[in-house]
Amino acid sequence: MTAPLRVGNASGFYGDRFTAWREMLDGGELDVLTGDYLAELTMLILGRDRLRDPDLGYARTFLRQLEGCLGTALERGVRIVTNAGGLNPAGLAAAIGSLADRLGLPARIGYVEGDALARPDALTANAYLGAFGIAACLDAGADVVVTGRVTDASLAVGPAIARFGWGRGDLDALAGATVAGHLIECGAQVTGGNFSFFTELPDGGHRPGFPIAEIHPDGSSVLTKHPGTGGAVTVETVTAQLLYEVGGPEYLGPDVVTRLDTVELAPDGRDRVRVSGVRGTPPPDTLKVGVNNLGGFRNSMTFVLCGLDIPAKAALVRGQIEAAVGTEGLEFVLARTDHVDAVDTEAASALLHVHLRDGDKARAGRAFSAAAVELALASYPGCTLTTLPGDATPYGVFTADAVPQDAVAHVAVLPSGERVPIAPPPPPPPETCLEGHLAQPNALAGCPSLQATRRGALGELVGARSGDKGGDANLGVWARTDATWAWLCGWLTVQRLAELLPETAPLSVQRYELPNLRAVNFVIRGLLGQGVAASTRFDPQAKALGELLRSRIVDLPAELPAGPPDGNAESVREATP
Repeated sequence: MTAPLRVGNASGFYGDRFTAWREMLDGGELDVLTGDYLAELTMLILGRDRLRDPDLGYARTFLRQLEGCLGTALERGVRIVTNAGGLNPAGLAAAIGSLADRLGLPARIGYVEGDALARPDALTANAYLGAFGIAACLDAGADVVVTGRVTDASLAVGPAIARFGWGRGDLDALAGATVAGHLIECGAQVTGGNFSFFTELPDGGHRPGFPIAEIHPDGSSVLTKHPGTGGAVTVETVTAQLLYEVGGPEYLGPDVVTRLDTVELAPDGRDRVRVSGVRGTPPPDTLKVGVNNLGGFRNSMTFVLCGLDIPAKAALVRGQIEAAVGTEGLEFVLARTDHVDAVDTEAASALLHVHLRDGDKARAGRAFSAAAVELALASYPGCTLTTLPGDATPYGVFTADAVPQDAVAHVAVLPSGERVPIAPPPPPPPETCLEGHLAQPNALAGCPSLQATRRGALGELVGARSGDKGGDANLGVWARTDATWAWLCGWLTVQRLAELLPETAPLSVQRYELPNLRAVNFVIRGLLGQGVAASTRFDPQAKALGELLRSRIVDLPAELPAGPPDGNAESVREATP
């Protein structure tokens, strides 16, 4: 078939907008509707669910969403693909079958399994599978396909394989669809959600619509959304999402290595951005494996320190807490939120966050929180807390490793019940690189000499998007104009990043340039410690790291004006009625 495949997405995480499934089905024509529910933290949550009840382990919210939408999807021929199966795709498939029977609907359900690996010492261990199992279910006539841990982009790539008949060797097409899948996987983030320049959006970013990728037979695509929905789809909103949670220019996947430095973006009309030029090389012979373990127990108490002598007050609390429970596992973080000569208590106060992690639930629980509360009348002047005493809660530790592709039993379970093994890709040939060279980590481009500068926030000229990958964080920064890019690519070095974000200075940081996007991407190793669930950082998923960078006051080139590129704000406002 030569007509494009219209793939919408109605969920970017477990807890996303509940009504999005109905909005996407009612908003316009679709061929496929996907839902992404799995993150590294979600797998930990589902693992704890399964400890309580072995029949659980999937995203139960999806069932409630589907109850009001399944009939509409079947009536309109919209096929549903979701990774809401989590740790129990067979269980969710059976639950959907029971739901369909109760509603009197003839739904054909397939599912994909094999990602769960036997690791007796782990709470969860799951390989990131590719898209060919999804395609096999769709080829067999499935109306609904449920998966466990596949790559997020596979939810869109699988339907494209089924529609266009791509094989393992169609690497550029697979890479193009992977980009499309990556762009829509996080829901409204590509249509204006969490966008640096949200004030320029037609509705000010109040309720962005969910995205659609029109995927063509060659793997190119057009990103768009239903008419009349909020937000916008522009080259910049697409750039922002393309930079989200990626590493170097080689984007590794189970079916293809996608070269992000070949992606070309161009406007294609109202709320439409064309994505083309994507090149792919053979995938690695291993699969990524995400492993979650219970790391112990944690608890936190926060003291309010008001007025004078803030460091001395914090030191007193530290000494008292350490004397009461010992020093092991304690972490003290002083947030200087106080202002000099403030006229109210809140503006005059700093916050001392005290965290404790321990394998002993009793020590991390009431023994710790009660020790903090007992200081209320026996510590610094004005002593007060924002937290009540409570028990410790378990936390998880995420790690990643790899297994050979041929060591994983990737299986498509068709609506008929037939089990179809999905063969791994052939071993990559010795030479699989495209012509040219990848941008080198920590590469420094020549920075044009500045005739004059002005002091201003970096975000006047650039946008940013940041996120988490286990214990690492990524920070993508893009320039709004060619002139700004000519300055940014040489100015924003690893050394400069360390000056602007001092917490990155002692860490290993890789820097990659993506000239087609006018962007640089930093991968900051270890910023989040043992992963989101274990991190005590104020911003544990590094979601705000990019906005922190944009807020720093620096010397900007005087010849580069602040604000949107010429005509950009007006064109965006006109793009959506």
